[in-house]
Amino acid sequence: MAERNNVTIEATLSALIEGKKYATLRDILITMNPADVAAVFEDMDEAALPRLFRLLPKELAAETFVEMEPEEQELLIRGFSDTELKEVVDELYVDDAADLVEEMPANIVKRILRQADPETRRMINEILRYPEDSAGSIMTTEFVSLRPKMTVEEAIKRIRRTGVDKETINTCYVTDKGELIGVVSLRVLILANEEDRVEDIMETNIISVPTSEDQETVAQMFSKYNFNALPVVDTENRMVGIVTVDDAIDVLEEEATEDIEKMAAITPSEKSYLRSNAWDLFKHRIPWLMLLMVSATFTGMILNSFESALAAQVVLTIFIPMLMDTGGNSGSQASVTVIRALSLDELEFSDLPKVIWKEIQTAVLCGVALSVLCFGKIMLVDRLLMGNAGVTALTAAVVCITMAMTVLVAKVVGCTLPMVAKRLGFDPAVMASPFITTIVDALSLLVYFLIATTLLGL
Repeated sequence: MAERNNVTIEATLSALIEGKKYATLRDILITMNPADVAAVFEDMDEAALPRLFRLLPKELAAETFVEMEPEEQELLIRGFSDTELKEVVDELYVDDAADLVEEMPANIVKRILRQADPETRRMINEILRYPEDSAGSIMTTEFVSLRPKMTVEEAIKRIRRTGVDKETINTCYVTDKGELIGVVSLRVLILANEEDRVEDIMETNIISVPTSEDQETVAQMFSKYNFNALPVVDTENRMVGIVTVDDAIDVLEEEATEDIEKMAAITPSEKSYLRSNAWDLFKHRIPWLMLLMVSATFTGMILNSFESALAAQVVLTIFIPMLMDTGGNSGSQASVTVIRALSLDELEFSDLPKVIWKEIQTAVLCGVALSVLCFGKIMLVDRLLMGNAGVTALTAAVVCITMAMTVLVAKVVGCTLPMVAKRLGFDPAVMASPFITTIVDALSLLVYFLIATTLLGL
């Protein structure tokens, strides 16, 4: 529905542009949310984009600019005059300006910093000096700071005077010589008596994060504590900034996308799919494909080792795909479940024995159910309906026992590898479907032929 609306709006705007009805264009644009304006701009002709952007009021223009993709931002900046660029930069919050500087080429960055006022430039540089993906790199330095001895009346006056330039005023932070000593919400201030002192109504049980904290951990704290903003402090507990919920949502989306790409054996990319050309996709996919192709050599080695067994019982080959697919799927189920639990901090490495035991129990239930179904399928479909005389009850038993053992091995491997990877400092998402499938394929073949040679006397 939203996509159809965007198409309709885009067609309407295009018609108005062709008719040079700019007043009507402006009237439509100012009624829209900045994110919706950015989405419509994304599909507009590049030549029309600067004209449309110039129609926006200053505040809406800045908010829309933040929502736009880096490519459109760069296109606009190249077409801006210095005055227009300064107007946009002055309206941006510091964290958004810092993100913009990180995304743009060096020549564009010089123009942005040249148009920023000295204080904004100092704050941008302060944020940029923090490690990438840390709390410091995603925080904003624009927050409301109150003193403990202030009365409520004085605090509200300060919020009215300075709040217009702050990222949020819903939560205010009480500092004493820079040290964070309390927080107080705007709701509490409004409901309190004007003569009350801030130190008497503030909350002193403060949850904060250091500037070096990983951004994913910070984002997860918003979900855990239902925060709208989270204070960031230095090593001496001095307040340096806040992370707001909108930035936390962006981080969660970014981290989830990165995990999904890694789980699919793709090197993470910062570009969206439609903005990535074939060469970009090739570069991000081919390393893992090459590694997985080489690792599949072990499967070939196992097949080669049991070549004589296959020659004696050729019928065994028809069940290899089913066993390998079942093993890969079982391993993927376990790995994805554990990886998700690890990302939500539900599991620690010390929980590994519990996880393995739980997966063994699950594997037994799944293995028995699949083996019973498999035996019926082999005897009914392969032997009776397809008339394959080489399929005997003993052959079916070999396949079914292998099926149960493969599921067991796959689930143990699938739950263990991600936890070991995290313990060793690697991203557990790397140990997902493709990687585990390759390992399980080799193990399932090994189990299959060992059981077959033992029971069939090959």
